[in-house]
Amino acid sequence: MIAAARLPPKQDRARLTRDRLLDVAGELLAEAGIERISTNMIAARAGLTPPALYRYFGDKYALLEALGRRLMERQNAVLERWIARRAPGGITGMADHIDDLLTENAAVTRAEPGAVWILRALHASPQLVHIRLESHRHVTDRLTDACAPHLPGTDRKMLWSRLRLAVELGFAADEMLYEEDRVSAGAVLAEVAAMLRSALLDLTETA
Repeated sequence: MIAAARLPPKQDRARLTRDRLLDVAGELLAEAGIERISTNMIAARAGLTPPALYRYFGDKYALLEALGRRLMERQNAVLERWIARRAPGGITGMADHIDDLLTENAAVTRAEPGAVWILRALHASPQLVHIRLESHRHVTDRLTDACAPHLPGTDRKMLWSRLRLAVELGFAADEMLYEEDRVSAGAVLAEVAAMLRSALLDLTETA
């Protein structure tokens, strides 16, 4: 007798359905743009009824918020792995490998369905701006935590402010590459890495 195929547990099925809806929303966001995308379009593409979609997301903006948070979480995971590898090497160890962080972050962002449109939505929609701000502040907090033990004489507020600017520069350069085709992506990331490396090493001279 052939055993019946096991269905995944209810919680797993719900997670898979939610992830499917987010993937479809990202794809449609790239095809239709922020204004034209609708929950009906997303439900139809995902093979669900609108009421089924509303069990997971209340409206279009709830979906877009979840898309933004998922992308930021994946970017943050890149950061955590990088800190684990590089922070033990001190400021120099981190400064010398900023290019790794920028390159890995760019790769995980480009792997996300509709990434460029998600980023645009996070900039353009008043309902979503807080997601990007919260994420960039979190990245700054984590980098400050990683750097502070190696800079005992440095004021933490000043360190956070310096790193906050570095975080914004890194993300802005990557986002520019989605639209600007007159520059080399590799060259831009290398130049930004060099700038951020110098900014980090400068902290050791003022500590």
